[in-house]
Amino acid sequence: MRALIEGSPYRSRCAMAALCFVAALGLPTNTSAEVKEVQIARGFAIPHLPIMIMEHDKLLEKHARAAGLGEVRVVYSTIGGGSVMNDSLISGALSFGVGGAPPMLTLWDKTRSGIQVKGVCAEATMPLLLNTRNPNLKTVADLTEKDKIAVGAVKVSIQARLLQMAAAKAFGDAEFARFDALTVGMNSPDASAALRSGAGEVNTNFSLPPFQYAEIKVPGIHTLASSNDIMGGPHTFTMVYTTGKFHDANPRIYQAFLAAIREAIVTINRDKSGVARTYIEMTNSKESVADIVAIPDDPLVQFTMTPVGTMKFADFMYRIGALKNKPNSWQDYFFEEIYSLPGS
Repeated sequence: MRALIEGSPYRSRCAMAALCFVAALGLPTNTSAEVKEVQIARGFAIPHLPIMIMEHDKLLEKHARAAGLGEVRVVYSTIGGGSVMNDSLISGALSFGVGGAPPMLTLWDKTRSGIQVKGVCAEATMPLLLNTRNPNLKTVADLTEKDKIAVGAVKVSIQARLLQMAAAKAFGDAEFARFDALTVGMNSPDASAALRSGAGEVNTNFSLPPFQYAEIKVPGIHTLASSNDIMGGPHTFTMVYTTGKFHDANPRIYQAFLAAIREAIVTINRDKSGVARTYIEMTNSKESVADIVAIPDDPLVQFTMTPVGTMKFADFMYRIGALKNKPNSWQDYFFEEIYSLPGS
């Protein structure tokens, strides 16, 4: 009788019934396997503190285990420019990238009919300072061809877009690219070191915490503009993004990531001194604990998953032709898991 059953339609029906039973119980099958290694990038500085705490405290590994995913290997890398970050995400070398809203919006626009890059959540809302050692500069409008401005990546980084917004605000939309030729792509530590040293061609830096505060302590360096002034209010500086392919294929990993970054942000807001020490340890920063704690203590700084002011970037980029597609709301370029947040 066994020989008659094996290889028969009866055996096939039994196997199918068993598979349906497993699916009904919600148990994992081979067809629902998720990745066992996650690659996450982060930048160099304070705005990426949530990812740093995730790494230090192994929070994604913790939440992956809690989700029944077993041991997931998480590989972190440090990438300093939006264009490099985007290339890595497109190539599949990264599971999650981080950066400013403009680089993510550029990628969202270009991949709508392909891998569909969208935002996962925000990391931090904080102002960036445009600092200079040129004593002749009083406002952004005073910049000339004699000035060289360090930005994360020429034309596409958040600093570059903010500079374009400042030019458009001062001289009209037609002049948005007025300062592009003055920009030099540099990572934040190198740009800050160049400005503070007074050596080399870079005399102005669109900086970020904590480097921007160390810069203005140096005699002869002053601030031309704050990004909050250019934007007309607070805005997300850094955010996390990924591809629709990764999002759809790894729903439990994705949820574990959200749980991990949420816990990291809670930790930052609860234990600023401890987090400051972790930051100094991970970055070999020369700043004091008090100097680092002063940043999250600043009322203009908020570590949050909620996107703030990102539509202002989108509207500007569409207006100048940097985006071909105009989003109707911030939810168009974020995945649905954070739609309940009061984003903008």
